[in-house]
Amino acid sequence: MGVQREDPFASGTEADEARQELVRTIVARGGLTDPAWRAAFEQVPRHLFVPCYYVHGPRGYERLWGEDPDPVRRRRWLRGAYGDEALATRMRDGELISSSSQPSLMALMLDALDVHDGHTVLEIGTGPGYNAALLSHRLGAPAVTSVDLDPEITDPARSHLAAAGYRPTVITGDGARGCPQRAPYDRIIATCTLPSVPPAWPEQCRPGACVLAPVATGLVLLEVRTTAHGPRAEGRFLATPAYFVPLRGASPRPEPVARPGGVPRRATGDELFRFLLTLTAGSLDPHEAFSLWEREGRPRRERYGVTVARGRQWAWLDDPEGPYTWPLGG
Repeated sequence: MGVQREDPFASGTEADEARQELVRTIVARGGLTDPAWRAAFEQVPRHLFVPCYYVHGPRGYERLWGEDPDPVRRRRWLRGAYGDEALATRMRDGELISSSSQPSLMALMLDALDVHDGHTVLEIGTGPGYNAALLSHRLGAPAVTSVDLDPEITDPARSHLAAAGYRPTVITGDGARGCPQRAPYDRIIATCTLPSVPPAWPEQCRPGACVLAPVATGLVLLEVRTTAHGPRAEGRFLATPAYFVPLRGASPRPEPVARPGGVPRRATGDELFRFLLTLTAGSLDPHEAFSLWEREGRPRRERYGVTVARGRQWAWLDDPEGPYTWPLGG
């Protein structure tokens, strides 16, 4: 048996101070205006969900962990655990397969989700479990269901959640299929990039539910309503960019090339233009996308949206039935 070392953070002083500093950072950036979410971030211990993570070092990825015998490295781990940065928590053959999202982006997404007492939430992409813990703190663990494809992710997440005092339902399965046995849901939130919105999600929602999902380096917020032809989910993108680990099992959309031919260098370096390229990949070539972007005044994300209805889905600019629409595959 290994020797048990006393955890210098067990008293909570250093971790509590670091957590409060993270909250102050997010608030200073305009986040956590809802007192209920601020309380969740103040009380849920993120370091329990990232017992180890990877950072870029001079020789590639470097592993930091909470049981490192070197106290200097352990404090570096703790500072990183409460930094406002995404953390790479699981690698496989050099590929990132799971991460803990940037806390300020998580706060923004949770606020946009607009949850209320009594709501049930389906989370797609469990990761280390931190987001599920925040949801459980806000709504109660019985209201939260989280799905991830890999038992190497879900098993540790359950342990992290239990250590923090939360026991939501964590399912190992294909997130694209949702979790019909726990439906219907009032809210669905995805923390992984999607090529399109899985049709199963609106079908597992109550009327008036919302779906918040990362698509094409953006976050689209859809409202679900019932029609004679089945559920219709429709909504616009939020203003913020968002980059997540892709939903595994989903068909990847082609990435835009670094410097599309025939497009000025200033455009290829513009984040909003690259968003349009990714959103319309397979429908518009780069020159067509650039012409549209210039003609429409270099539109911001909020002018774009997605509709899922009657067995198909499409992205659009300004109007779901307007002249600029593009099918979403996946």
